[in-house]
Amino acid sequence: MNVANTQIQMRKGLLEFCVLHIISRGEVYTSDLIEELTQAQMIVVEGTLYPLLNRFKTAGLAEYRWVESESGPPKKYYLITESGKKFKTTLSETWSALVNSALTITAKN
Repeated sequence: MNVANTQIQMRKGLLEFCVLHIISRGEVYTSDLIEELTQAQMIVVEGTLYPLLNRFKTAGLAEYRWVESESGPPKKYYLITESGKKFKTTLSETWSALVNSALTITAKN
């Protein structure tokens, strides 16, 4: 087994959850999302993030609005919808249960 592949799969599994948390704090531009994820060592590229954001929009979990920019073309800012907030709450509950389960198992020798 390749440990790097397992690590990548673990990150992918958390990416949706983390992105929902970030956009739930308020409107966010894609490059800001990438920066925060990268700082948290959730390495992600635009080619991964844009399809995820589009899936969120299609599912009604997120929406976006265009904001005019003084230094170029308009920018797309993403924000969470009410459905997205409910979805995030459910994921948060699942995350807490998984963390507790993992800690219970890994604490034993």
